[in-house]
Amino acid sequence: MDQLTGPPEQTQRNPDLSSDLQPDLGRFVATLAQAVNRAIAREIAPYELLPIDVHILTICRDKEECTATELARLLPVEAARISRLVNGLVERGLVVRRRPRNDRRVVLLRLSPEGEELASEVSRRMQELYTGLTQGITERELQVFAAAAFRVIGNHEELANS
Repeated sequence: MDQLTGPPEQTQRNPDLSSDLQPDLGRFVATLAQAVNRAIAREIAPYELLPIDVHILTICRDKEECTATELARLLPVEAARISRLVNGLVERGLVVRRRPRNDRRVVLLRLSPEGEELASEVSRRMQELYTGLTQGITERELQVFAAAAFRVIGNHEELANS
């Protein structure tokens, strides 16, 4: 079996990284993303949230107030979908809208007290999840992984802009 579909004990503990990963980069990233996304989905299922909802709540919490335009710029989702997602969070009482007096065209979004509480709880659970997912990985290994991931992201941006 290969390193991406081999037995869990081989894949998780000590995969054979001596082979050339470059041809399998897409499969490697897809497998990693799938594992992380499934873990996240399990953690947030009791809250009846989608992963994108969690991102919206986190951005609103971190920025205190934001606009749908900012969310669309920060998230890999089309603006029309952002509006539908925000509407759902507003209907659930997790996000509130506010129009500033000086510019009634702008709609600011912020978390309600219930949204703040939920965002904090989900954030705590995500930190526990990430700790579990990175168990047995040294800080140096995480730094190398992050550096490689950021290099791939940077290369993607360069290719997209050329």
